[in-house]
Amino acid sequence: MLTPLGRLDKYAASENVFNRQMVARSLLDTLREVCDDERDCIAVLERISRLADDSEPTVRAELMEQVPHIALFCQENRPSIPYAFSKYLLPIVVRYLADQNNQVRKTSQAALLALLEQELIERFDVETKVCPVLIELTAPDSNDDVKTEAVAIMCKMAPMVGKDITERLILPRFCEMCCDCRMFHVRKVCAANFGDICSVVGQQATEEMLLPRFFQLCSDNVWGVRKACAECFMAVSCATCQEIRRTKLSALFINLISDPSRWVRQAAFQSLGPFISTFANPSSSGQYFKEESKSSEDTSEDKNRIRDQEVPEDVQISPEDVPSDPSINNTIIKLENMVEDYAETSRKSPGEISVPMDRSLLCTLSSDSHQEAACNEKDKKPDNYKSTLWPEIGTSSQDSALLDQELYNSFHFWRTPLPEIDLDIELEQGSGNKLSPERPEETPEVTMPSSSNITMATRKELEEMLENLEPHVDDPDVKAQVDVLSAALRASSLDAREEASDAGKRSNVQDELGVSELPNCKINHDASVPLINNVENMDSTLCYIHNDSDLSTNSSFSPDEERRSKIQDVVPQALLDQYLSMTDPSRAQTVDTEIAKHCAYSLPGVALTLGRQNWHCLRETYETLASDMQWKVRRTLAFSIHELAIILGDQLTAADLVPIFNGFLKDLDEVRIGVLKHLHDFLKLLHIDKRREYLYQLQEFLVTDNSRNWRFRAELAEQLILLLELYSPRDVYDYLRPIALNLCADKVSSVRWISYKLVSEMVKKLHMATPPTFGVDLINELVENFGRCPKWSGRQAFVFVCQTVIEDDCLPMDQFAVHLMPHLLTLANDRVPNVRVLLAKTLRQTLLEKEYFLTSASCHQEAVEQTVMALQMDRDSDVKYFASIHPASTKISEDAMSTASSTY
Repeated sequence: MLTPLGRLDKYAASENVFNRQMVARSLLDTLREVCDDERDCIAVLERISRLADDSEPTVRAELMEQVPHIALFCQENRPSIPYAFSKYLLPIVVRYLADQNNQVRKTSQAALLALLEQELIERFDVETKVCPVLIELTAPDSNDDVKTEAVAIMCKMAPMVGKDITERLILPRFCEMCCDCRMFHVRKVCAANFGDICSVVGQQATEEMLLPRFFQLCSDNVWGVRKACAECFMAVSCATCQEIRRTKLSALFINLISDPSRWVRQAAFQSLGPFISTFANPSSSGQYFKEESKSSEDTSEDKNRIRDQEVPEDVQISPEDVPSDPSINNTIIKLENMVEDYAETSRKSPGEISVPMDRSLLCTLSSDSHQEAACNEKDKKPDNYKSTLWPEIGTSSQDSALLDQELYNSFHFWRTPLPEIDLDIELEQGSGNKLSPERPEETPEVTMPSSSNITMATRKELEEMLENLEPHVDDPDVKAQVDVLSAALRASSLDAREEASDAGKRSNVQDELGVSELPNCKINHDASVPLINNVENMDSTLCYIHNDSDLSTNSSFSPDEERRSKIQDVVPQALLDQYLSMTDPSRAQTVDTEIAKHCAYSLPGVALTLGRQNWHCLRETYETLASDMQWKVRRTLAFSIHELAIILGDQLTAADLVPIFNGFLKDLDEVRIGVLKHLHDFLKLLHIDKRREYLYQLQEFLVTDNSRNWRFRAELAEQLILLLELYSPRDVYDYLRPIALNLCADKVSSVRWISYKLVSEMVKKLHMATPPTFGVDLINELVENFGRCPKWSGRQAFVFVCQTVIEDDCLPMDQFAVHLMPHLLTLANDRVPNVRVLLAKTLRQTLLEKEYFLTSASCHQEAVEQTVMALQMDRDSDVKYFASIHPASTKISEDAMSTASSTY
């Protein structure tokens, strides 16, 4: 007979601990009972404050578990209970953060985070009541456990309270805690949450205040702190600029990878792929990544970029001097060491061009030798400035037109983009300048060779390359290269004739570069940004020049060239080398037995970062992972191969991924399910001829290692629905139809239900084809195999297919009435009640709802109504029920679940 408040007072004053626990547990119910009276609500909240002083920890913990629910109730009823949470509940939560009992502290921390997440605490209260308490709890003289927990709470609440509060109130104390010399637990918590703080405060605060602390934590003498730093490295990297990421964080990460502690190395290698992905440039994803470039301009539809060259102020180049036709700037092929070979056979001259290069740079020949010959034609004219990258500068309009006619081709649509180089031009004699092409060389300076030697050797090499490429001209990529090489050969022949006419004007061509009157022109390049040294889809017959004496061609890679094939300019090379080493068997023994799986997991992200032009760096690693002995590694690759195909494009996919995809198709079921789940995503990226080859292999998916693995067949049915759009009606009828009909008779009902959807979509596609012969044949086969099946399950499957066809409008109703409905109505006399029940549902709930049967008074409508009337007088009560009323459920899946059909 007590009132809610009276009952609350009675049990709150009880000496029995369980009674007081019950009071705390029932506070929300009590508030709901008295919510109409504001004074009673305030009285309950006041009693909560008294209950918070209970000496029993379990009562206080129980009370704290109810606080988030009570706070939500107060917010919903705020008009009648103003400021209830702020005045009565929040002080309890904050006070319990320093409670002596561990359980009470844990529940209060969870309650505080829940309240912040649901935005139940006002911003003013956060600044004035929550943050000051947390800062006080992290003071140097605070209890060790409380301090550690308070730091963790501060870190977790930072993303919820936003940048302003975090930067003003939390960040200073967080920086102090990172340097706590006495408690490594505090430093470990700071390291574990470092990434979250960085992402909240932004780039400026991260670089100015947090990075110095992060460097200290990464070199902490406790391995657990260093391990926590390695785990959050990606988040820290995302909050910094590209320059710091490349110059400072990369070196710091290399230290973690080579840490003495195995646990630190393990965490670092797991974070290596994600860290590399932070170097990606979203603006040119999949093409060319270089965030630090100052400016760039698109040179073709596939976003290849020509980098603006930095020229000293004393060499003025007007915008109109830069060629507008991107084909002029194309590169035929990157032949290693070409400049080096020539330079070693020539002597330096007083006016030579010195080219200091770092070891990672590669020789990039311009699109033909015409550029170099044209340079030599103009070298005696001091007022001309000529660049191998900008051929039109200093040339006549006639020469430019000749270049356009001779050298235009489609090569620039798929070539590797031109790398960015820094030009340092020193005008020593006040005359014109010439920029030399780059070359890979570790020696300080080398000179360019004689112009005539270059022309003769280039023609010789071009002729040999054309001979090697001739047998492969059927390949469209090779054909494009042949076209470019032919144009270059014609241009070099023209240059030879021009040189012959001016032969009397030249002297000492074997000893000089032909620019003796020009000052030195040096090309400097940042050693940390190596250039791309391989053109994607390069045929193996394209030769690399590396002999010093006779410039003979060689189709195989030397060890040095094989090392250089891994060089790129997107991420620091040391990081990529460490990533590629993750497939080394010794890593599994010294670092982590699962290291290959981590490498496979992050490979698509690394590939996206490097871009398809640098796929050659990852190809060997990917093939190694695809043949790994652990099926978990292969399974990881199988689940992501479709994403990698999108990154690489159709040509690289066909060359490098299709063989691996074919291997996965024959692998264990645990691996095959990966390619099966994304079968449509992968096949749609292939050329139609390549895609048709897989029609013969789809049947193999019906065979699994374990016949009870019905989910494998269900996934196959779902993928076949998507694959219908990729194949012609004849292919669908010849190859997919038998698989679909097989799945419709599966032992497992879940597989059959998906297969009914597959068959109905197949009927729709084949009916829309011209002529619809295949659709009619499929319908006749459904009638023969299922509508007249001696097994009742087959006849029931026929009704399911008809119901799906009607619901999804796979056939016009007039066509359905002609081809399927007569056979459907004959099942009204079926001897099995389950078939008649499903027929009654289909007719009453689905078919009669169609406008065709509601508006027309045709013979088809009359036949349906007569069948429904017959079913209403059926001897089975369930049949009569579903034929007489109109239940709310009309979906096939729900009908199938309610029908007495076997699961196996």
